[in-house]
Amino acid sequence: MDNKSEPTHPNEVPFETIEKYMVPLSKIITFKPNQPIQDVIKIIIEKKIAGAPVLDDRQQLVGMISEKDCLRLIVDQAYHNLPAETRMVSDYMTAQVQTLSPQTNIVEAAVQFLNSPIRRFPVVENGMLIGQVSRRHILRAAENILSTE
Repeated sequence: MDNKSEPTHPNEVPFETIEKYMVPLSKIITFKPNQPIQDVIKIIIEKKIAGAPVLDDRQQLVGMISEKDCLRLIVDQAYHNLPAETRMVSDYMTAQVQTLSPQTNIVEAAVQFLNSPIRRFPVVENGMLIGQVSRRHILRAAENILSTE
């Protein structure tokens, strides 16, 4: 498979797609909506990750859970007296998730990162999560471009 996007202008150089730089699903930690939020917090701390995709039983992306989302548990306990043991990922995850296609080129991905506070985008093809790409992955791609000029 060619990892270059097609140029849209006659003099435009095709850029590599994010598919080459993304982390494949097989290497991503994922969570389930009905998973206890306390388990997720432990895993996030233990694995030193900032967040992860949330997949349903059909392995479809239904949200993202981040460190920031998990901080809401502290507020819920302190101000709303909600017991942490009964809280699930679905109570805290972000359900409206921005995604990228594996055919997105690295420049388009860089623009998405610049226009968003998001640090990593799920990569989805035909409705299924196939990977994840972060700001750092796009920087690596840029480094490769700059070193070949």
